[in-house]
Amino acid sequence: MTMQRMVGEGFTLLTVPSIAREAAFVGTGHFPTGRTEVYELPEDSLFLSGTAEIVLNSLHSGEILESLEQPILYAGVSPCFRREAASAGRDVRGLLRVHQFFKVEQYVICENNAVTSRYWHDRLLKIATDIVESLELPYQVIECSTGDMGAGKVRMHDIEVWVPSLGTYRETHSCSTLHDWQARRANIRYRDADRKVQFAHTLNNTALATPRILVPLLENNQTAEGRLRLPAVLRPYFNGDEYL
Repeated sequence: MTMQRMVGEGFTLLTVPSIAREAAFVGTGHFPTGRTEVYELPEDSLFLSGTAEIVLNSLHSGEILESLEQPILYAGVSPCFRREAASAGRDVRGLLRVHQFFKVEQYVICENNAVTSRYWHDRLLKIATDIVESLELPYQVIECSTGDMGAGKVRMHDIEVWVPSLGTYRETHSCSTLHDWQARRANIRYRDADRKVQFAHTLNNTALATPRILVPLLENNQTAEGRLRLPAVLRPYFNGDEYL
Protein backbone atom coordinates (compact mmCIF):
# COMPACT_ATOMS: atom_id res chain seq x y z
CA MET A 1 0.00 0.00 0.00
CA THR A 2 2.74 2.46 1.00
CA MET A 3 4.97 1.57 -1.93
CA GLN A 4 2.06 2.01 -4.34
CA ARG A 5 1.45 5.46 -2.87
CA MET A 6 5.09 6.47 -3.29
CA VAL A 7 5.17 5.38 -6.94
CA GLY A 8 1.93 7.27 -7.51
CA GLU A 9 3.58 10.41 -6.08
CA GLY A 10 6.38 10.19 -8.64
CA PHE A 11 9.07 8.69 -6.41
CA THR A 12 11.52 6.13 -7.76
CA LEU A 13 11.20 2.99 -5.67
CA LEU A 14 14.55 1.47 -4.70
CA THR A 15 15.52 -1.46 -2.55
CA VAL A 16 18.79 -0.46 -0.92
CA PRO A 17 21.38 -2.47 1.02
CA SER A 18 21.40 -2.38 4.80
CA ILE A 19 25.20 -2.41 4.87
CA ALA A 20 27.19 0.77 4.26
CA ARG A 21 30.68 2.16 4.65
CA GLU A 22 31.61 4.74 7.26
CA ALA A 23 31.68 7.55 4.69
CA ALA A 24 27.95 7.09 4.03
CA PHE A 25 27.16 7.58 7.73
CA VAL A 26 29.40 10.63 7.89
CA GLY A 27 27.65 12.04 4.82
CA THR A 28 24.23 12.02 6.49
CA GLY A 29 25.58 13.22 9.84
CA HIS A 30 24.83 9.97 11.68
CA PHE A 31 28.56 9.76 12.43
CA PRO A 32 30.40 10.64 14.55
CA THR A 33 27.78 11.38 17.24
CA GLY A 34 25.46 8.44 16.54
CA ARG A 35 28.13 5.78 16.30
CA THR A 36 27.04 4.00 19.50
CA GLU A 37 23.59 3.42 17.97
CA VAL A 38 24.97 1.46 15.00
CA TYR A 39 25.95 -2.20 14.69
CA GLU A 40 29.49 -2.50 13.34
CA LEU A 41 31.02 -5.25 11.20
CA PRO A 42 34.67 -4.54 12.10
CA GLU A 43 36.26 -7.30 10.00
CA ASP A 44 34.78 -5.73 6.86
CA SER A 45 34.90 -2.04 7.90
CA LEU A 46 31.13 -1.88 7.36
CA PHE A 47 28.09 -0.89 9.42
CA LEU A 48 24.39 -1.86 9.49
CA SER A 49 22.17 1.03 8.47
CA GLY A 50 19.28 2.25 10.62
CA THR A 51 17.53 3.98 7.71
CA ALA A 52 17.61 3.91 3.91
CA GLU A 53 18.43 7.63 4.03
CA ILE A 54 22.08 6.74 4.65
CA VAL A 55 22.49 4.80 1.42
CA LEU A 56 20.20 7.08 -0.61
CA ASN A 57 22.22 10.13 0.42
CA SER A 58 25.41 8.42 -0.73
CA LEU A 59 24.13 7.54 -4.23
CA HIS A 60 25.12 10.94 -5.64
CA SER A 61 28.02 11.66 -3.29
CA GLY A 62 30.83 13.43 -5.12
CA GLU A 63 28.68 14.16 -8.16
CA ILE A 64 27.82 17.41 -9.92
CA LEU A 65 24.29 16.91 -11.23
CA GLU A 66 23.48 18.72 -14.44
CA SER A 67 20.25 20.20 -13.10
CA LEU A 68 17.77 19.95 -10.25
CA GLU A 69 14.91 21.78 -11.93
CA GLN A 70 13.24 18.39 -11.49
CA PRO A 71 14.22 17.18 -8.01
CA ILE A 72 15.40 13.64 -7.38
CA LEU A 73 12.73 11.68 -5.50
CA TYR A 74 13.60 8.32 -3.98
CA ALA A 75 11.55 5.90 -1.89
CA GLY A 76 14.04 3.57 -0.25
CA VAL A 77 12.88 0.16 0.95
CA SER A 78 15.17 -1.73 3.32
CA PRO A 79 15.59 -3.73 6.51
CA CYS A 80 16.97 -1.42 9.20
CA PHE A 81 19.09 -2.11 12.28
CA ARG A 82 19.48 -0.01 15.44
CA ARG A 83 21.14 -0.84 18.73
CA GLU A 84 18.73 1.39 20.71
CA ALA A 85 21.56 1.71 23.22
CA ALA A 86 20.08 4.82 24.83
CA SER A 87 16.55 3.42 25.15
CA ALA A 88 15.20 2.27 28.49
CA GLY A 89 11.86 1.85 30.22
CA ARG A 90 8.56 0.10 29.66
CA ASP A 91 7.38 2.36 26.81
CA VAL A 92 10.19 1.33 24.46
CA ARG A 93 9.93 -2.43 24.89
CA GLY A 94 8.25 -4.88 22.55
CA LEU A 95 7.29 -3.76 19.07
CA LEU A 96 7.75 -0.01 19.64
CA ARG A 97 11.53 -0.16 19.69
CA VAL A 98 13.23 -3.16 18.08
CA HIS A 99 16.73 -3.84 16.84
CA GLN A 100 15.63 -4.92 13.36
CA PHE A 101 12.69 -3.51 11.43
CA PHE A 102 11.50 -2.72 7.91
CA LYS A 103 10.98 0.78 6.56
CA VAL A 104 10.01 2.72 3.46
CA GLU A 105 11.87 6.04 3.51
CA GLN A 106 11.10 9.19 1.53
CA TYR A 107 14.17 11.09 0.35
CA VAL A 108 14.50 14.24 -1.79
CA ILE A 109 17.41 16.08 -3.41
CA CYS A 110 16.28 19.50 -4.63
CA GLU A 111 17.75 22.83 -5.66
CA ASN A 112 19.35 25.16 -3.13
CA ASN A 113 16.28 27.26 -2.44
CA ALA A 114 14.47 27.72 0.90
CA VAL A 115 11.06 28.03 -0.79
CA THR A 116 11.60 24.83 -2.74
CA SER A 117 12.73 23.03 0.41
CA ARG A 118 9.63 24.18 2.27
CA TYR A 119 7.41 22.89 -0.55
CA TRP A 120 9.00 19.44 -0.41
CA HIS A 121 8.97 19.35 3.38
CA ASP A 122 5.23 20.02 3.38
CA ARG A 123 4.68 17.44 0.64
CA LEU A 124 6.67 14.72 2.43
CA LEU A 125 4.72 15.46 5.60
CA LYS A 126 1.39 15.34 3.75
CA ILE A 127 2.20 11.98 2.17
CA ALA A 128 2.99 10.54 5.60
CA THR A 129 -0.13 11.93 7.27
CA ASP A 130 -2.25 10.65 4.38
CA ILE A 131 -0.82 7.16 4.96
CA VAL A 132 -1.60 7.34 8.68
CA GLU A 133 -5.11 8.61 7.95
CA SER A 134 -5.67 5.81 5.44
CA LEU A 135 -4.90 3.37 8.26
CA GLU A 136 -7.64 5.16 10.28
CA LEU A 137 -5.29 5.91 13.18
CA PRO A 138 -5.64 8.89 15.54
CA TYR A 139 -2.51 11.05 15.37
CA GLN A 140 -1.00 14.45 15.99
CA VAL A 141 1.73 16.43 14.22
CA ILE A 142 4.42 18.11 16.33
CA GLU A 143 6.70 20.87 15.06
CA CYS A 144 9.97 20.22 16.86
CA SER A 145 11.88 22.97 18.61
CA THR A 146 15.53 23.61 17.79
CA GLY A 147 16.65 21.84 20.96
CA ASP A 148 14.79 18.67 19.94
CA MET A 149 16.23 18.53 16.41
CA GLY A 150 19.33 16.61 15.45
CA ALA A 151 22.48 18.14 14.00
CA GLY A 152 22.06 19.95 10.70
CA LYS A 153 18.28 20.01 10.72
CA VAL A 154 16.60 23.27 9.74
CA ARG A 155 12.99 22.15 10.21
CA MET A 156 11.47 18.99 11.67
CA HIS A 157 8.00 17.59 12.26
CA ASP A 158 7.15 14.38 14.12
CA ILE A 159 3.96 12.43 13.52
CA GLU A 160 2.78 10.75 16.70
CA VAL A 161 0.09 8.05 16.71
CA TRP A 162 -2.13 7.26 19.69
CA VAL A 163 -1.18 4.09 21.63
CA PRO A 164 -4.06 3.17 23.98
CA SER A 165 -2.05 0.83 26.23
CA LEU A 166 0.37 3.66 27.02
CA GLY A 167 -2.28 6.37 27.15
CA THR A 168 -0.15 8.62 24.99
CA TYR A 169 0.97 9.42 21.46
CA ARG A 170 4.18 7.81 20.18
CA GLU A 171 6.37 8.99 17.28
CA THR A 172 6.07 6.96 14.09
CA HIS A 173 7.43 9.41 11.48
CA SER A 174 10.03 12.16 11.49
CA CYS A 175 10.12 14.68 8.62
CA SER A 176 13.36 16.67 8.29
CA THR A 177 14.71 19.50 6.16
CA LEU A 178 18.51 19.84 6.18
CA HIS A 179 19.10 22.49 3.48
CA ASP A 180 22.67 21.99 2.21
CA TRP A 181 24.13 20.55 5.44
CA GLN A 182 24.09 16.91 4.30
CA ALA A 183 24.99 17.84 0.72
CA ARG A 184 28.14 19.57 1.94
CA ARG A 185 29.12 16.53 4.00
CA ALA A 186 28.43 14.15 1.10
CA ASN A 187 29.57 16.61 -1.60
CA ILE A 188 26.32 16.54 -3.60
CA ARG A 189 26.27 19.44 -6.07
CA TYR A 190 24.40 20.57 -9.16
CA ARG A 191 24.51 23.27 -11.84
CA ASP A 192 21.85 25.95 -11.47
CA ALA A 193 20.16 27.87 -14.30
CA ASP A 194 23.25 30.07 -14.63
CA ARG A 195 25.51 26.99 -14.77
CA LYS A 196 26.91 27.87 -11.37
CA VAL A 197 27.77 24.89 -9.16
CA GLN A 198 25.69 24.81 -5.97
CA PHE A 199 25.31 22.42 -3.07
CA ALA A 200 21.88 20.75 -3.17
CA HIS A 201 19.25 20.62 -0.44
CA THR A 202 18.16 17.28 1.04
CA LEU A 203 15.03 16.21 2.91
CA ASN A 204 13.72 12.95 4.32
CA ASN A 205 10.72 11.46 6.07
CA THR A 206 9.46 8.03 6.98
CA ALA A 207 6.72 6.75 4.73
CA LEU A 208 5.97 3.75 6.95
CA ALA A 209 7.96 1.60 9.39
CA THR A 210 7.04 -1.82 10.73
CA PRO A 211 6.55 -3.32 13.21
CA ARG A 212 6.23 0.01 15.09
CA ILE A 213 3.03 0.95 13.29
CA LEU A 214 1.52 -2.45 14.23
CA VAL A 215 1.19 -1.43 17.88
CA PRO A 216 -1.33 1.41 17.33
CA LEU A 217 -2.88 -0.52 14.42
CA LEU A 218 -3.63 -3.52 16.61
CA GLU A 219 -4.62 -1.59 19.72
CA ASN A 220 -6.89 0.96 18.03
CA ASN A 221 -8.75 -1.67 16.03
CA GLN A 222 -9.43 -4.39 18.59
CA THR A 223 -13.06 -5.28 19.13
CA ALA A 224 -14.71 -6.33 22.38
CA GLU A 225 -14.63 -9.92 21.08
CA GLY A 226 -10.87 -9.77 20.62
CA ARG A 227 -10.99 -9.56 16.84
CA LEU A 228 -9.08 -7.07 14.73
CA ARG A 229 -10.99 -4.72 12.47
CA LEU A 230 -8.99 -4.04 9.32
CA PRO A 231 -8.93 -0.49 7.93
CA ALA A 232 -10.58 -0.37 4.51
CA VAL A 233 -7.27 0.35 2.76
CA LEU A 234 -5.83 -2.99 3.95
CA ARG A 235 -8.79 -5.23 3.16
CA PRO A 236 -7.82 -5.89 -0.48
CA TYR A 237 -4.65 -7.55 0.87
CA PHE A 238 -6.76 -9.89 3.03
CA ASN A 239 -9.25 -11.14 0.43
CA GLY A 240 -11.63 -8.31 1.28
CA ASP A 241 -12.11 -9.44 4.89
CA GLU A 242 -13.20 -6.74 7.34
CA TYR A 243 -11.98 -8.61 10.43
CA LEU A 244 -9.16 -10.92 11.41
